[in-house]
Parts: sequence; structure tokens; C-alpha cells
Amino acid sequence: MNRDELLRLDKETLVDLVQRLEARVAELEAKLDQPPKTPRNSSTPPSRGQKANRSAAKKGKKGKGGTGNTRALHPDPDRITEIPADSCPNCGGHVDADHQKLKAVYDRIELPPVKPDVTRVRQYQADCPCCGGTFEGTPPEGLEPGSPFGKTVQAMVIYLHTLHAISYERLVVVLNDLFGLSISEGAIANMLARAEPVFTAETAALLGDLRQSNVIGSDETSARVQGRTWWQWLFCSASVVVHHIAPSRAKAVVNEVLGGHVPDVWVSDRFSAQRGHGTRWQVCLAHLQRDVQYAMDAGDTVLAPPMRWLLLRAIAIGRRRDRLKDSTLKKHARDLEKRLDRLLAQRPDTKAGEKLRRQVVNVRAHLFVFVTDRAVPYTNNASERYLRPAVIFRKVTNGFRATWGAQFYAATRSIVDTGRLHGLSAFDAIKTVLAGRSVLPAAAQ
Repeated sequence: MNRDELLRLDKETLVDLVQRLEARVAELEAKLDQPPKTPRNSSTPPSRGQKANRSAAKKGKKGKGGTGNTRALHPDPDRITEIPADSCPNCGGHVDADHQKLKAVYDRIELPPVKPDVTRVRQYQADCPCCGGTFEGTPPEGLEPGSPFGKTVQAMVIYLHTLHAISYERLVVVLNDLFGLSISEGAIANMLARAEPVFTAETAALLGDLRQSNVIGSDETSARVQGRTWWQWLFCSASVVVHHIAPSRAKAVVNEVLGGHVPDVWVSDRFSAQRGHGTRWQVCLAHLQRDVQYAMDAGDTVLAPPMRWLLLRAIAIGRRRDRLKDSTLKKHARDLEKRLDRLLAQRPDTKAGEKLRRQVVNVRAHLFVFVTDRAVPYTNNASERYLRPAVIFRKVTNGFRATWGAQFYAATRSIVDTGRLHGLSAFDAIKTVLAGRSVLPAAAQ
């Protein structure tokens, strides 16, 4: 409102306006008094955190230094070069082998020249002298007509593009400079399209294994598909990892992926769409610890400090569960519950502390499931680690131009992460699936 409009207002209206403005100012000042949200005390990702400058290194006398570490020798060198000390460089005196001792052993590693291995196929046809029919020679497996690029080239393209976020344009340059392989962007796109049904079928097998798991962890992060915000969901168990990209962040996505399966324990953060999918629920204690830290930063001294100590105690018990008896774990669980009840009976002296109390009360029955169940993790950090490469991929590439590209990426990440659980490198996992085999052990299929 301008000055003239204010002058025309009556006294009661002006008083009411001033009171509302004072309330709004008080509200904004209260927000200014709150500590900032950081990766240390909230779910803010580390990339958005303010990084402190390192202090300048202090100048001083250089120490003698430690012994240092050396690279381990290769267990199976391609060749061994002996360098005898048989002639003295000063006088030319000769020393036979029996009077020499070994001074040093070290490796020199080089990469051999890499170039494409090209097989020229010459297929013949002939007319049968008996029936007059025409027939042709049958190519062996792997040399069928079609794309000139074999499985190893296809695996390398998938590996570099999907895991290292190398664009088609840059991939053309990389393959030409490093391997002397001339390839077009269209050929790269065709390779990925040919691998999609194979990878999709393997992902279906991984999904079948997931739907039999008793303990499942889950998390989600944003993804960009065709210029819109989608969501990349992550589901993991002890034997399988499944990525799923969908346009929704709702519970319906989880229900679709699980296909009616209800695991014994569901491990996740406190996001509403992550609730109610298991018989029991283990809340991620790492997320709760950050909320506790924020309450402490906001000045709470009643609930937050002892709550932090209680969570650290519970995590310490979880780390040594394998060395404790079942009866001991049950005793620890009862003790933690009693301590938690005493803490929640107190009333914090700050708004942040009261908010923390409400958060803990809301999930208090789901904090210590892991104490008496050794198969249950106490944090959801595994799911977050599996999603981290997807966040980097999104930032480097700015997302996917087509829906099939997003689904192919999710399938590749599922295959690679599951393969690593079973001792396969990322490249070996991709080659395994392209060869028609599963990354799951035979016993799990």
C-alpha cells in the first residue's frame, strides 16, 4: 500500500495492520535465529554444503619422513630381466655370479599397443548338384551377419557411456584415440538399443530375487528424463540391487516393484512413501543423527545431547552383534528402550528440541529393530552409496533425452551393482550379461 492509501485507513484498521506486520517480523526474525541446514545436520546433499577454506600450511623444518609404502610386485610378470653386476665400472674387474647379491626387485609396467582385432568373414553359397537348391555356409557363433562390432566393443561402449558418463560425441574420440577404432554416434546408439532387451531380461531376473528377500533397503533421488523431473528408486538386499526410474515418488512405485511381496524388514529413511512396505521397519539412524545434530546446533540441551549418545550406543552394539549372544542382544534392546522412554519423558526447552521429540515419538517403535536381528543394518547408507553414481551421472549429463535411455541406465546399474556383490567387476558384469549369462550365482537363480 502507498502513503495515500494508508492515510485513508481508520485507526482500528491501522492497528490491525501493524499487529500483523509485527507478527510477521517476529516470525522472520525467529527463522533468522535458526542454524543453517548443512549436510552435517540435515539431509542436504554434500555437494550443496559450504566448504571451509583450508588453513595455510605452516612452514617448518622438513622432517626425516617415514619409511613409506611401495607397490606390491605383480604376482605373474610377463618377463623377468636380470641385471648382473659383473664388471666394476672403476677398474673393470670381473665378479662371478656366486659373489653377487640381489640389491633390488621392482616392476616396470607398460600398456601394450591396443588396436582392433578384425576378422574378415567370407561366406560362400553353392548350388546343390543333386536337388539344384541353393545353400550357404553357416557362420559360427559371434560371426553372424549384422553389425561389424562384436560383444567386446559393445561392452566397452556400455561401460564407458553408462558408468563414466562419456557422451556419444566424446566416446567417438576416445575409442579412436585409444584403440584406433573408427565408430559413429549412430553406431553407439544402435549398440545400446540392441543390448536393451538383454539387460531388461536380466533385470527381471534380479527383480525376482529381490521379491524373495527378507530384508530390503530403499532410497530414491531425482532424475531428469526428457526435460522433466523423474525419480530413480533403489532397492537392495544382501544378494541383489535393483534400480528403477519412474515419473513418480509415491508409494505406488514401491508397490509396483515389489509386486505384492512384503519383506520381513524394510530399511529406509522417514520419507512418507518409504513407510509401510515391510512387516517391520528399521529407521535409518544416520538420518536421525543429523536431525539430532540440528537440534543441538539450535540450542537444545535437554533432549538432543543424550539422544545423540543413545544412538551412538545403539550403533556401537550393532557393530559388534556378531560377537554377542542372542540373550545379550535382547538385554541390550530392553536397556535401549528403557533409556529412550526416560528421554522422551522430558520436555525440551527449544522449538527444535520439541520438533525432534515429535520425530522420535513418531518412529520410536522402529529405531532398534537391528539390535536383535543381525541381518538388519542400522543405517540406510548402502542404498545411498548405490545411488551416488546416479547423482554424478545426472550432474554430468543433465539427464536422459529418451525414456528408453533412462530404463537402460537403470538396468545397467542394477547389473553392475549386483555383479559387484558377487565378485564381478563392472566390466565383467556387463560382458557376462551380453554373453547370455546371469550375474547371479547359479544357486540363486
